[in-house]
Amino acid sequence: MAAAVQVFEPPLDQLVATADAVAQARPEVDPDLAREVFVEAATLLHNGLALDGLDEHDASAVVAGLCLDLVAEDPGAAIRARSEATLASPGDLHDAEAVAASYLVSASILRL
Repeated sequence: MAAAVQVFEPPLDQLVATADAVAQARPEVDPDLAREVFVEAATLLHNGLALDGLDEHDASAVVAGLCLDLVAEDPGAAIRARSEATLASPGDLHDAEAVAASYLVSASILRL
């Protein structure tokens, strides 16, 4: 019997797509393991309400940042740096303070 496929709504679906992209770009990465790790991250973020209070635009921006940071050499440091950078230069974010806080909550939920 095949394992059930976990499906996430946007923007968390970006995490699973990132796992697939990383596995394709890096031959040393096991695609099934990468997917498992990112599905777990998406599940933890969803259950931990890491994106609650953010509008669709800002939630998507947080997940896009996490997709980059979670494949960094030191994901925790990358996420914390992104949180600080968000406050310094919010760009087109609607609520930069909430986005910065969401990054820190995400790092905490993922125990980074």
